Amino acid sequence: MDKIKIFILIAAAFLLFLNCSSNKQERQKLAGSLVNTAHLDSLYEEIIIGDKSVGIIHIYSEYPDYNWVADEDEGIACVDDAARAAVFYLRYYSIYADETSLVKARKLLKFILYMQSDNGFFYNFIFDDHSINKEHRNSKNKPDWWSWRAMWALSEGYNYFSTVDKEFALIIYNQLERSVKELKKIILSERVIKLVNGKQMLTWLPNKSAGDQASIIILSLLNYYKISNDGTIPGLINILSNGILIMQKGDSTKFPYNAFLSWENLWHGYGNLQSYSLLKASPVLKRKNLLSVALLEIKYFYKYLKNKNYLSSFAVAERGNESYAEDFKQFPQIAYNFRVMIYTYLEAYNVTNDSSYAIMAGEIASWFFGNNIANAQMYFPSTGICYDGIESKNLINKNSGAESTIEALLSLIEIEQNKFAMSKLQEVIAQKNKF
Repeated sequence: MDKIKIFILIAAAFLLFLNCSSNKQERQKLAGSLVNTAHLDSLYEEIIIGDKSVGIIHIYSEYPDYNWVADEDEGIACVDDAARAAVFYLRYYSIYADETSLVKARKLLKFILYMQSDNGFFYNFIFDDHSINKEHRNSKNKPDWWSWRAMWALSEGYNYFSTVDKEFALIIYNQLERSVKELKKIILSERVIKLVNGKQMLTWLPNKSAGDQASIIILSLLNYYKISNDGTIPGLINILSNGILIMQKGDSTKFPYNAFLSWENLWHGYGNLQSYSLLKASPVLKRKNLLSVALLEIKYFYKYLKNKNYLSSFAVAERGNESYAEDFKQFPQIAYNFRVMIYTYLEAYNVTNDSSYAIMAGEIASWFFGNNIANAQMYFPSTGICYDGIESKNLINKNSGAESTIEALLSLIEIEQNKFAMSKLQEVIAQKNKF
């Protein structure tokens, strides 16, 4: 009898083991998900820096083997990608309750915290010996893209860890507060509009006129306001939003059709979350005009981009009262260009409850599955690989680095949460016979 009991216990333990070892890819497959973290997981590494165990994301991964590739000038990993990946893993955890994703997010946030300098901002790159790259122009501890992304990730991280690890959440909050304190000094400095070559140029956004960078700051501040209840934060968001509004050019019939320029007179596809951030800020600030101007860009400029088979960048020049494009570039087309539009369309749906916006998000996401100028599949659910970009109608960059991988995953995980967007994407996938 004792032997039978032992056998039953062993069998039960074995079945429990099988159940627990059912990994997240298997759960995704059963759910029919397009989101596969396998390639991103392969870019993730835990390292020891001093007495700290932190997580990093290797920057580059090249076709055909997709092994890690370092850069002599930059290094092996950066805050930029750690921030993106942390946000993704947190979102993945919230949907799939996958504990390994929460562990990765924690380790990545610890890396970001380690990279914060005494001035509140962040270094970006580390070398293969794990020393901080303090010399590269894109790695200095200054108010720039990587510092804003770090703040974004930390503000998202606090929202999750405040319920599961209050001690870690407090560490995040204290270091985020340091960054916000320094940010206030920048935003609250003198705000003027200068004439440059006869044109009005604002001077109070990051790098004076970087509306694209301001958009991610707004997202961080919106999160920070919820957790801190700091009464000065809406004023800061207001200032940044007003700067972004000045960067909107054209109208429904005149180029560039209500586009928000990225910096000075330039527009580029990546990082332009202005409309998305304004949609998020509108109810907090109780400013309906922010909603209105964001919808104008979506309605007219996004339509223009789609009709052009999407663009990479252009400069806006003026002749009399007319604006026209200079230095017009269609390539490269990268995942980062498309994630910002997908986020914006989905948020427009959330705000207006108009399903046409969600349907357009699915249409935009079909770029990843061959609905693009090169008729090339860019993302592969079987591996989680996303190619680094379309270089021309006949040339695909088949490398798959961190940015492309994470931006694709951030896009698709949100598409899957919206039935209208997902239905449209599946329709296009079926038409293209891509999977």
